[in-house]
Amino acid sequence: MFRISIDVGGTFTDAFVIEGTAVVGQFKSPTTFPDPSIGFMNVLEKAAAAHGRSLEELLADVEVLIHGTTLATNALIDRSGAKVGMLTTRNFRDVLEIRRGHKNVRTSMYDMFLPPYKPLVPRSRRLEVAERILHDGSVHEALNEQEVRDAAERLKREQVEAVAVCFLHSYANPAHEQRAAEIAQEVLGDDCHIVTSSGILPMWREWERFSTTVLSAYLGPVVRRYLSSLSERLKSSGYRGNLLLMLSDGVVGTLEYCSEKAVLLVSSGPAAAPAAALDAGALVNSDDLLSIDMGGTSLDVCVIAGGEVPMTRESWVDDERVATKMVDVHSVGAGGGSIAWIDSLGLLRVGPVSAGSTPGPACYGKGGTKPTVTDADLLLGYLPIDSPLGGQIALDRDAATRAMETIAGPLGMEPMEAAQAVLTTVTAFMADSITEVSTRQGHDVRDFTLVAGGGAGPLHAPFIAEQLGVDTVVVPAMAGTYSAYGMQVMDMGRTAVRTHVVRVDDVDPAVLEGLYAEMEQETLAAFEEIGVAASDVRLTRTADVRYVGQFSEVEVELPAGAVSRAALAEAVERFHRRHEDLFTFNMPWKAVELLTLGLKGTIPSAPMPVAAAEGDGGDAAEAVKGQRDCWFAGEQTSAEVYDGARIASGAKFDGPAIIEESATTIVIPPSFACERLAAGGYVLRRRNAEQAVAAGHAQTSTGGAA
Repeated sequence: MFRISIDVGGTFTDAFVIEGTAVVGQFKSPTTFPDPSIGFMNVLEKAAAAHGRSLEELLADVEVLIHGTTLATNALIDRSGAKVGMLTTRNFRDVLEIRRGHKNVRTSMYDMFLPPYKPLVPRSRRLEVAERILHDGSVHEALNEQEVRDAAERLKREQVEAVAVCFLHSYANPAHEQRAAEIAQEVLGDDCHIVTSSGILPMWREWERFSTTVLSAYLGPVVRRYLSSLSERLKSSGYRGNLLLMLSDGVVGTLEYCSEKAVLLVSSGPAAAPAAALDAGALVNSDDLLSIDMGGTSLDVCVIAGGEVPMTRESWVDDERVATKMVDVHSVGAGGGSIAWIDSLGLLRVGPVSAGSTPGPACYGKGGTKPTVTDADLLLGYLPIDSPLGGQIALDRDAATRAMETIAGPLGMEPMEAAQAVLTTVTAFMADSITEVSTRQGHDVRDFTLVAGGGAGPLHAPFIAEQLGVDTVVVPAMAGTYSAYGMQVMDMGRTAVRTHVVRVDDVDPAVLEGLYAEMEQETLAAFEEIGVAASDVRLTRTADVRYVGQFSEVEVELPAGAVSRAALAEAVERFHRRHEDLFTFNMPWKAVELLTLGLKGTIPSAPMPVAAAEGDGGDAAEAVKGQRDCWFAGEQTSAEVYDGARIASGAKFDGPAIIEESATTIVIPPSFACERLAAGGYVLRRRNAEQAVAAGHAQTSTGGAA
């Protein structure tokens, strides 16, 4: 039986295939737009052909199929979501636009020259109705059902595709929202996608809840159409098993669950990468990790300290606030397809615009004419011109040169010099982005191990490490399909939340136990629907806690067992310790309050097979397939090119060198030494300056504008 995970990225669609107890393949296919389900099926076709089977024969033997996608994120960034209407409590329709005074992300709220934020729902389609529920769940004013019906009729005339129902304090009592949604569905019909804030995010704070719910409504029809198309393609090809979706909170869920909560698919694919990083970090006994996933469109960064994958409710995607719990992954526009350009001041820039898969970098020979990072990599000698990239794409050096000339001329450089400048610029930009993320969390990057994944990550990781002062780089055996690999080591799960604002001293343990029991029943029922027994589910209780008077809260895990005064006291102690870990201080004399209760139900993933390298401690010379002239820090030198499939476990060699794997390329600069790991990956370690100089390959770090 097969276990397959597929990650649809902005440029390539990756598949990672396990058969029984062995990793049997990594496959890539260009992502297809506007319908990514075609690329999804294409990469499955490749996997089937590699096993000498038809697609139908392969799918008949698939036990688990897991899918991550950038569809929701791209739809938001491209503003290609649905036409949305909103029903809200009278006098609260402008909460969505006021949004605590926030202007556009990464800009100052005091900049008077910024254009105003444009909500996903214009004011004319944010309709008010009479109703009012108080913070304790009691009804202050009954729902005016006729006003709901009239508002729905108006939205029907506007031909909306989705409606977000957002009422005040619905987290405490969802009855009004649920009834309003029923009426709206009657008026607008089953084709209209209707969501409630109590169904998407039953938590306090109106703006965060309203924003997240509107976003889910905006993405809902797009996600539904895609998942429906994909499901039909799979069924017509004979697949009868479950399709599981990678969620932004680091677990996987069913297609039916995700169809109703589209916002959970925002950053779906990248959320799996930290799990892959932890698995790879174990190879060198490190749990302080910088995970980077560099594909054709973006670089995804996650800082993992002490083996704990960071989670957040403070996410922004484009200019939209997302308050669902998400793996704390930061994305920047730096990938292999990122386009190099010259700004109005005559400075070289790289990204964030990408050539994508169509037409792709100029060297792909698909009509691209603009210089990209991949074109620079080819000219610098890091990629092959004598064999297809990944066995699929024949690279055109002349096309890359012509594209690079478009920026070389204005910069007064030769194409090779421009290629080096592109590498320097994108390296500095990526290094600065990693430093920004880690510094904000109070970490020194030099104490971490860099784990490199993605098609372009292993090529660029040593240059980034050198810029950061990081000594160790780990490239896992599955680096080329990094996020798809991470999906195989994720736990399948479901999360639930309930708002319950109370000082710890005033808590009634019986009330808390009742809320947790309610969430547990809901979670176990969801697992039962897909054939998972309650005895196989691990339940973890958490609470968001803060000092009274603070704005931000900290999530802590509650002790196992029923809620009691002793358990609450232990949770408070955990909060004090966690607060000190995060912020370097705590205030044990201050009163503490609970805000939100959380529950996570998971079932463990199947053990990951070890794709061990052949041989043991052998000489890497037998794997050398030739030599290639490469450029490092402006100097040309000859580098040995290795066939990754033939490098024996334990083999060691110094840079400069290039390792060609089936789904990625690894560059070892002169200042690094490489060792093949028993599990099939690689560890690159920086040599000290004396060694590098003695070898005559000293490389210096350079800066650049990005």
